[in-house]
Amino acid sequence: MISHFLNLEWKQYFRSAHWQKSIGIKIVMVLFALYFIVCFVAIGAFGYYILKKKMPETDPLVLVNSFILYAFLGDLIFRYLMQKLPVMNIKPLLILPIRKSKLVHYVLAKSSVSFFNILGLFFYIPFTVVLIKEGYNTVGVLGWLFAIILLIQSVNFLNFLINKNNIALGVLVATLLSLIGLQKFNIYNVTAFGGKIFDAIYANPVYALLGIILVAVLYQLNYKQLRSLVYLDEAVSEKVVEANAADLSFADKLGDVAPFIKNDIRLIWRNKRTKTVFLMSFLFLFYGLIFFTQQTYREMPAMLMFASLFVTGGFALNYGQFIPAWDSAHYKMLMSQSFKYRKFLDSKWILMVVVTAAMYMLSIPYLYFGVDIFLMITAGAIFNIGFNSLFLLFSGSFNRKKIDLNKSGFGNTQGTSATQFIIIIPLMLFPMLVFWLTDKFLGGYWGFIVVAAIGVLSLLCKKYVMNFIEQKYIENKYVMINAFGKEA
Repeated sequence: MISHFLNLEWKQYFRSAHWQKSIGIKIVMVLFALYFIVCFVAIGAFGYYILKKKMPETDPLVLVNSFILYAFLGDLIFRYLMQKLPVMNIKPLLILPIRKSKLVHYVLAKSSVSFFNILGLFFYIPFTVVLIKEGYNTVGVLGWLFAIILLIQSVNFLNFLINKNNIALGVLVATLLSLIGLQKFNIYNVTAFGGKIFDAIYANPVYALLGIILVAVLYQLNYKQLRSLVYLDEAVSEKVVEANAADLSFADKLGDVAPFIKNDIRLIWRNKRTKTVFLMSFLFLFYGLIFFTQQTYREMPAMLMFASLFVTGGFALNYGQFIPAWDSAHYKMLMSQSFKYRKFLDSKWILMVVVTAAMYMLSIPYLYFGVDIFLMITAGAIFNIGFNSLFLLFSGSFNRKKIDLNKSGFGNTQGTSATQFIIIIPLMLFPMLVFWLTDKFLGGYWGFIVVAAIGVLSLLCKKYVMNFIEQKYIENKYVMINAFGKEA
């Protein structure tokens, strides 16, 4: 029966017209996946020797064990935002004499072999091989690896239980940040606590069997949840959702653009993909921690500028590059209304600028890394507000791909075209190049000043640039109406 289900899905995928679209995007995604696989294998194979060289007094296995707790919490947050429960089109099968339990077991079994579960193993398995090669107890190491695999599956099933629950996401992020804070400020040694758990599993592999119980419990909870939904009337019935009207009267102060701002806020919060983009922008705030905490990047100023742009520009970049495709479902209706197109564009610009400014205010704790780092973030924020926001609006005039707002934002390339990849060049590489050249030949604070000056100059020219952008949208109005009217 399993092979029959797989055969049906294979035919469904390759007989549909969707898989033939955006072949280039799919190739790029495959290349990204291969890149991450190679990186994980390399880290797993050589990580032991790197750690041994950098910290010869510490056992590499003990060191890795100390940070596994952080890794799994981060993995759970990552999955919440990106992973979807793999489903197949079971509606036609519900009228056939097939046990519903088999359908549910198939869906859950399919999720256990997803790319998210396999990716981590490209690190853990090579690392395990190296440990055995270096003389560690074979049974202990294999028990440790078995426990890791079971924990990966547990995270997989736990994600499906808490998915779509924003409170759960907040708790996870708060927990991870709290643990990092406790460790950073020496309030509690979290790494030692987490490390003892996995050290104990290595010392006594029998403890790994507890992971089987955890996986079984989470699997059963998922099974009961999905089994209760596998009914024909559940599949065809309309879901009635009560709309909660938020008080958006504060936007009225913005004048003629207020109705568009309100619609954008409602669109962002009421749809899966836009809400994911909005929530992810807060995670971009922590992007700088990857670079600002490493001495290696301190010697690469251009990479620090790259990180600085992302700290405040996560929302503008992810939301702005799909303007006006976010409104593609009702674009035809919008274009039939009597309003100035400039107001529509101004609302998008204001939204990007306000969120970018909010991200900048939230980035103030980066002062901990020094005034120079915060000045770089400040220059990046000004560049994002001035140059990037206008450039993203301009690039939107070339968007021709419709977006289904009800689909998840991650792992979903719908609406993506070559345009999204091309615009990365001026958005990121241009300020990095400007900063690098200025810093190299002038030094001092001139790098910050020049990047910020480009943002300020863009703001001063906003009126003329927006006139040009508006004209481009008007010229392409009917082309976009036609493109957005087609099936995604």
